[in-house]
Amino acid sequence: MDVNSIPCLKFSLLFTCLCLNLHLSQGADRITAAQSLSGDQTIISEEGAFKLGFFRPGNSSKYYIGMWYNTNRVSQQTIVWVANREIPVSDRFSSQLRISDGNLVLFNESNVPIWSTNLNSTNTSVEAVLRDNGNLVLNGSDGPDPLWQSFDHLAHTWLPGAKIGINKTTKESTRLISWKNHDDPAPGLFSLEADPNESTQYFILWNNSEIYWSSGPWNGQIFTGLPEMRFNFMYNISYVNNENEQYFTYSMYNTSIISRYVMDVGGQGQQTIWLVEPANQWNLFWSKPGGQCQVYAYCGAFGTCTEKSQPFCHCFTGFDPQSDQEWSSGLYSGGCTRRTTLQCGNSSLVNAKKYGFWPNPDTELPDNSVLIPVGSEQECESNCLSNCSCSAYAFDNNQCLIWTGDLLNTKAQGTKILYVKLADSEFSTLKTSRRLVIGAVACSVAVVILVGIVLYVILRRKRTARSCKAVEGSLVAFGYRDLQNATKNFSQKLGDGGFGSVFKGVLPDSSVIAVKKLESINQGEKQFRTEVSTIGTIQHVNLVRLRGFCSEGTKRLLVYEYMLNGSLDFHLFNDKESILLDWKKRYNIALGTARGLTYLHEKCRDCIIHCDIKPENTLLAAEFCPKVADFGLAKLVGRDFSRVLTTMRGTRGYLAPEWISGVAITAKADVYSYGMMLFEIVSGKRNSDYSGNAVIKYFPSWVAKQVTEGRDIVSLLDTRLNREGDVEEVTRVCKVACWCIQDDETRRPTMGQVVQILEGVINVNLPPIPRSLQVHIDNPNQDQIVFYTESSSSQSSQWHTGSNTSSSSSQTNTNISSTTSELQVINENEQHSS
Repeated sequence: MDVNSIPCLKFSLLFTCLCLNLHLSQGADRITAAQSLSGDQTIISEEGAFKLGFFRPGNSSKYYIGMWYNTNRVSQQTIVWVANREIPVSDRFSSQLRISDGNLVLFNESNVPIWSTNLNSTNTSVEAVLRDNGNLVLNGSDGPDPLWQSFDHLAHTWLPGAKIGINKTTKESTRLISWKNHDDPAPGLFSLEADPNESTQYFILWNNSEIYWSSGPWNGQIFTGLPEMRFNFMYNISYVNNENEQYFTYSMYNTSIISRYVMDVGGQGQQTIWLVEPANQWNLFWSKPGGQCQVYAYCGAFGTCTEKSQPFCHCFTGFDPQSDQEWSSGLYSGGCTRRTTLQCGNSSLVNAKKYGFWPNPDTELPDNSVLIPVGSEQECESNCLSNCSCSAYAFDNNQCLIWTGDLLNTKAQGTKILYVKLADSEFSTLKTSRRLVIGAVACSVAVVILVGIVLYVILRRKRTARSCKAVEGSLVAFGYRDLQNATKNFSQKLGDGGFGSVFKGVLPDSSVIAVKKLESINQGEKQFRTEVSTIGTIQHVNLVRLRGFCSEGTKRLLVYEYMLNGSLDFHLFNDKESILLDWKKRYNIALGTARGLTYLHEKCRDCIIHCDIKPENTLLAAEFCPKVADFGLAKLVGRDFSRVLTTMRGTRGYLAPEWISGVAITAKADVYSYGMMLFEIVSGKRNSDYSGNAVIKYFPSWVAKQVTEGRDIVSLLDTRLNREGDVEEVTRVCKVACWCIQDDETRRPTMGQVVQILEGVINVNLPPIPRSLQVHIDNPNQDQIVFYTESSSSQSSQWHTGSNTSSSSSQTNTNISSTTSELQVINENEQHSS
């Protein structure tokens, strides 16, 4: 070789190495045998969905190899998989992830392998590829199937496409295991796994031993312990059972929605959805178990849990948190430790004098008690005193229960008294503290009494002016005590709604009222009165009239006129023949409700979006005149309509797809809910209803098929009506309902157009079948409810009645224009005016 060519060769090799490293750092999607990953280098999946590299969790100083969403998808780093969960590295620049002996291996700063794919492979040509579904696979030259994949070795996150189940050959179970804490991805206390007995259900366990939640068996459509799956409109769940494996997997009906299932450090399985700008955050879609205190030992040893206050966890008297840092971060599983250690040298009663018991009333007793055969409570106490390992006792129903070791899974929401053993020195400290508290309370009470006497004299003089006579505009400003008296201390509840509970009351003038106690109102006094005054100015025959309000301290109440015939749901879903609504009444209710919503959307100075249209919020006055209730309350509780999912209070089964997809909410969301309610007015049943054999029937899908195929429309009517209904009106209502629940909100009519159709001013043509309903028609055995959500970039269009074409899948993509010739206006004069 020419000596002069040696520098050029060195330069070429150096340039090649630099290009190789640069290629990795810019996001190549694979690691080959000639490459390695270290430092800040990453690989990125082909379409940029996921990234893999070294990361440092929370406040930790250690590094791990993990996978997270790329910033073009999720703006905050969200780890979905970790390789070396239990063995971190200190120096990421000296550590390497590379191919070695047919495996993907992580070498630490000392060049010691600390994690590997652990394959007994003779394949010499392998590479690791990061796929766009978040699956890291190790491919070989022997065939298309991966030699190894991260989807078979999940961490704490279950991504769409991954599977959880059992390998029937190896008997190994794919599990999700929570992180130890927010700064440490090591396996924690909580896990989700399939039933090892190969039944079709899932368990969540504490410490791999205590099952505290079960999904119930899979019946082909839903898990029996999850009846809310009937209203699943986002996730396509699949069950696979063959000779090699049995597992569940899921996918998203709308692939533009980013969702993940996480086994959280707090012991709940959580399904979350990423909200795009401006929210830019994960939103909790659902969690199981639903109550935080249902998580086994959520508060750890000697901790007690209550869901009636925040924080959920408290230490027993005489105990302090094991880790103040963890408790301040909201992680309580580390539990509590004694302030004073019990010095137990023998089991004699003389030694027992060093101890005493502190009573904890209103307790749900902890697990793992031991029954001791004694005759009295004194004997029970003595038994625990003389037992070195006894930490607490309870005497209930003439039975003595004692606990040894740690107290786990205690809840402060029961009816029992738990006596916890403490060192005798603790009692003197507690008694001193109690005396100081009692003294301070006594002084405070005396001051309060004096101030109270003075205020009583002043308020007594002003009471007459303050009671039912303080008027703002046309609204009465009621005193809280006046409403307490009117409702007999809120004893007669009429129902619960998304904004609070409603109670019946009678004013001194004998007029009957409905009082709503609002919840989650954080507005100040002035802003609250302003919003209420706005609601009070809205008057329409099909809207419930607001008579007044109460705003005292944190108490916020609204006073409405009382509706003699209650709510629509009571009449629709009740089997009593005496309250059955005939078709004429139902049609008038549908029309009147539409008129009320039209007023809110189009006649008010500012468009008012209701956000919770359903039969429960349609009240019936005398002669069954419908009145929409709870309008204006969405704004009153401070709902953000640009990105609303974080404060969504609507009702499943009536929610438009855009609530979930994160696009801006418009009045068309009310149109969707109204359409769902129309189906129930026709059938007299909930849209999702169990048949006699526990199969779920979804009425809107049946209506869409009957309408588009021109079948017997009257057969859709409530069977109790015996087909007694105007065929033209029933057809009109069914068509309108199908138009109202179109996936793309631009295809839905306005409420004003709905009124015109129901009044017979314009005809309505055959609607296209929404994609959400087409799923059921194409897959009649699939009874889960699915709502397809289109992306916000859908082509804009004006709603129109469409054309009399068949309901093919292409029809749903037709851009429908609103012209007077297509609307087929009945009256020629009305045609020109429209």
